[in-house]
Amino acid sequence: MAAAKPKSISKSEFLKSISESTEVAKKDVVKVLDAVAELVAKNIGKKGPGVIQIPGLVKISIRVRPAQPAKKGVLDPFTKKLVDRPAKPASKKVRVVPLKALKDMAK
Repeated sequence: MAAAKPKSISKSEFLKSISESTEVAKKDVVKVLDAVAELVAKNIGKKGPGVIQIPGLVKISIRVRPAQPAKKGVLDPFTKKLVDRPAKPASKKVRVVPLKALKDMAK
């Protein structure tokens, strides 16, 4: 029987590990992570540039998907019948791209 995959660490274990490795108080680590989250929110929000890079880890950007008009008489690939597709409103999607350093960590 195959061995079970190890579980991901919890938030408290994550904070404790960072606190121990940097010799910084756990409450200060929480403040730093909250500041990073706030910075990301500010940069990908409405008034921000829509992109932020966390050095060595990821690049986070907003991708605007344009509205799709309704389509009549589209061939459904599964049933091979003509169907009507409803319109889709424009939307924003968060895109997270791993950087080279993160990809190298996974090897």
